[in-house]
Amino acid sequence: MTDPCEMTAEAMTEAFARRRLSPVEAARAALARIAARNDALNAFCRVEEETALEMARASERRYGEGRPLSAIDGVPTTIKGLSPVLGWPNRRGSHATDDTPCGEDSSSVASLRAAGAVFLGLTTTPEFGWKGLTDSPLTGITRNPWGLDRTPGGSSGGAAVAAACGMGILHQGSDGAGSVRIPAAFTGVFGIKAGFGRVPAYPASPFRTVSHIGPLTRCVRDAALMLNVIARPDPRDPTALPTEPGRDWRTGIEDGVRGLRIAYSRTLGGRARVHPDVAARVEAAARTLAAIGAEIDEVEPDLPDHADAMLVLWSTAAARLRRLLPRDRLDRIDPGLAAMMEIGAGFTLDDLYAADATRMALGRATGALHARYDALVTPAMPIPAFAAGQDLSEPGQRTWMDWSPFSYPFNMTGQPAASIPCGFAADGLPVGLQIVGPQHGETIVLRIARAYERAMPPVFPPPG
Repeated sequence: MTDPCEMTAEAMTEAFARRRLSPVEAARAALARIAARNDALNAFCRVEEETALEMARASERRYGEGRPLSAIDGVPTTIKGLSPVLGWPNRRGSHATDDTPCGEDSSSVASLRAAGAVFLGLTTTPEFGWKGLTDSPLTGITRNPWGLDRTPGGSSGGAAVAAACGMGILHQGSDGAGSVRIPAAFTGVFGIKAGFGRVPAYPASPFRTVSHIGPLTRCVRDAALMLNVIARPDPRDPTALPTEPGRDWRTGIEDGVRGLRIAYSRTLGGRARVHPDVAARVEAAARTLAAIGAEIDEVEPDLPDHADAMLVLWSTAAARLRRLLPRDRLDRIDPGLAAMMEIGAGFTLDDLYAADATRMALGRATGALHARYDALVTPAMPIPAFAAGQDLSEPGQRTWMDWSPFSYPFNMTGQPAASIPCGFAADGLPVGLQIVGPQHGETIVLRIARAYERAMPPVFPPPG
């Protein structure tokens, strides 16, 4: 029998149904992998062994009776440490919070619970998910399994590390400016930010207008399978898109790329300096897509300047968050977050409306691009993972968004976007290819990603 930690969710549930593996055995294997590796990696801020085994035993009974709740019933699953889970304290990576148990599940957690997923625990995140890295004064530094001195990115960094190391099969993440795709690229896993509203998001993130929910997994089909579950409706989120009954995001995923027109941008209109190793791997990925049938055109889209607008949107949300936190705990928050809050406090209402106007102009520009192309591919990150525990990749940068220019534009527009591993830099660190779809175009993103995955299967860190 294959090690359960190395299985796909689809293979695992088939093994459950055939009585070749039990949900309890799968949970114990995942918990053993966590126990062996988490001290070095800090992927989890909370491990719930007894809860996991209790949920696994309930799943085992359902399979024994021939009535599993869903296609992910019994699958070991992690929750990002920003999402409330009923009965669990959730500190959100912050000394400004306390250990009061949550009174309800978040939208995606409720859907995963109803589907019979087995919850292993909470994965680490920076404080309130404010940056594209994973470290905080409360939970410490999360490390990259490809190099313990390197960051895994963030803010869904714990989830990405857990996925890369087989510490669970399905991993819930969120993405406000790249927080699924950055760690997916830095750790060599697949992560997709579903389009805005595709996955209900209650309670709303402090960065709500640009925040999305999505899976991190080792393979594309598992992400689609997870999306089937977490995209279910939740009346608590009035911004959620309507759900098509019976929709299966795996439909069409094996159709390949023949006949698709894909735009390939090296620098997103000259806005990024790309490391030579990253540029080489992404160019090779574009050639692979062409070799398997896609029509690839190299373009540099004409996009309005949007970096300053994103800083306004992000920092004003942070400033609003500061007003909601206990005043007597503000001196214990991450200094970088405190600085971001201070930046946001300096902007005016006019600045916020101007930023929103830029956001709309950016959406029109990307809409025009997708009128000609089925998808856009770019580097997911312009650099390989850098040193853990620091916010900036090089001197002279203002904020962490300066080193992630390919990710946040598509939070501003709300389009679906994914990162899929496309090889390694010379130092052995993963490189990610970003695939961006048109509005409501998750199907195209998943289809291209799966075609590329078939052509270039991913490689993961050794389990030891």
